[in-house]
Amino acid sequence: MEFKTLAELCDRLEKISKRNLMISTVAEFLKSLNEDEIEPAISMMLGRAFPKYDSRTLDVSWAALSEVIKRLSGADWSTFYSAFRSTGDIGAATQAVFEKKSSHRQSTLLERSLTIIDVRKIFESIAEAKGQGSRERKERLLEALLSRATPIEAKYLTKIIIGEMRTGFQEGLMESAVAAAFSVPLRDLRLASMLTGDISEVAYLCKKYGENGVANLSFRVFRPIKPMLAQIATSISEVLEEHGGKTALEYKLDGARIQIHMSNREVRIFSRRLTDVTKSLPEIVNLVQREIKVKEIILEGEVIAVSDDGKPMPFQHLMRRFKRVHEIEKVAKSIPVDLYLFDILYLNGESMVKTSYSERRGILKEVAGSIPLTKQIVTGDLNEAKSFLKAAVDEGHEGLMAKRPDSPYTPGVRGKHWFKIKETLPPLDLVIVAAEYGYGRRHNWLSDYYLAARDGDKFTIVGKTFKGLTDEEIAEMTEQLRKISVSEEGNRVIVIPKIVVEVAYNEIQSSPKYESGMALRFARIVKVRDDKGPEEADTIGTVRRIYESQFQRKAKLNLNSVV
Repeated sequence: MEFKTLAELCDRLEKISKRNLMISTVAEFLKSLNEDEIEPAISMMLGRAFPKYDSRTLDVSWAALSEVIKRLSGADWSTFYSAFRSTGDIGAATQAVFEKKSSHRQSTLLERSLTIIDVRKIFESIAEAKGQGSRERKERLLEALLSRATPIEAKYLTKIIIGEMRTGFQEGLMESAVAAAFSVPLRDLRLASMLTGDISEVAYLCKKYGENGVANLSFRVFRPIKPMLAQIATSISEVLEEHGGKTALEYKLDGARIQIHMSNREVRIFSRRLTDVTKSLPEIVNLVQREIKVKEIILEGEVIAVSDDGKPMPFQHLMRRFKRVHEIEKVAKSIPVDLYLFDILYLNGESMVKTSYSERRGILKEVAGSIPLTKQIVTGDLNEAKSFLKAAVDEGHEGLMAKRPDSPYTPGVRGKHWFKIKETLPPLDLVIVAAEYGYGRRHNWLSDYYLAARDGDKFTIVGKTFKGLTDEEIAEMTEQLRKISVSEEGNRVIVIPKIVVEVAYNEIQSSPKYESGMALRFARIVKVRDDKGPEEADTIGTVRRIYESQFQRKAKLNLNSVV
């Protein structure tokens, strides 16, 4: 199958608004693929060079990719900036500069068509380029790949390489398309996708074996699965009402969520983004090997950095641990960590996800050894819940998690079984989409940040801030933003929406300044969320819900004051 066919399909999907038509269109495409093309094609359509279970990465910066595009296109780079300003899409801007090539160059490209397998093999070679001179090798491979690409292929190759597909065809729709293509019940397919952690592998099994290919799947240790997610609660009362009068409250620690897999004493640890971070946490590996006395298990927990007196350290200290792969013993002494467990997903061949939360917690307590569990109470008393929240904050933690006692574990789903509760208005995870150079001593730093929420396949600005980061963090942020810079408009730099930050604020106001119609008042960055991708940022719907709930509370206060 030519890669151009996949690119043209993605282009059509961008223009289709009806979900059922999108699903049927992709289903027909999947039927036409060979077995060895299924997984690469689905991964690429979802904006990934490799399936989620594959630890390989391209490790290609936008700076390196843009240099290759400049060399190959020979176009005035202002063409790229103009296209990007009009579309907001890196891929579309790349297509625009490729279309500026001469007709002779185009005819040469058309005679050397890329296939889906060609693209995957080149991606593999790029990922395998390591060590001294690897950047040059990667750039040569990128140039070889893009030199064979037509403009529309260049558009989608660029989007895959930087992880910005944005066709509107998300993983849930892909599950429906795979089910339709291979006549597998959608419920069975979604369960298989949950168990394997990747829809592309499930599709391959369906293509090869039909319905029987997914009938008896179970968890695979060392294959991370998507974590269950929580909604933001605006009050404890809201949670108690939603959970039928009683809920399980746990301390929400200011740490990094991890998924721990063990089989026959071998331990591997994955971040919430399903990245293997085992090498960064050797003491956690040793702790699990020492304390967990079972053959196979998948656990969830929270790792927090702690000071000499046992108090939680800021989240950014912990992120330094996760980024380090060298001199781990040295950094482990300066930034020690503690592990707290809070869930169990799999035990000795048996899935726990359909087991109620209360039962899972009981089983977890039995197998955890001396590893502590997150502090918990089960209550229906509002005052007791408020006291528990205050105690969590007083001990240096973020707040509480509220979990419905009879709820199953639903991987990748953000439902009302779990809520996050904070003392003040809940912070938001937002994406930096632009930045401006500061003034005075900050004139060389990108220190004023435009903050955006997820809005379908785009990001909509809801505020701006220059507060919260230290000078050291601003300097580091400037370096990161320059690497993903797309264009400069005076003092403002437009960037690829990649960096997630947790943002606190005093309130959300109505504002005509931004397209969203809302603006965060006194916004400040609490932490840089290196453990989250832009697809995990809060949605514009969440921002609006918080805005509306605070407005309702203010209206009530005003009414009371009148009385």
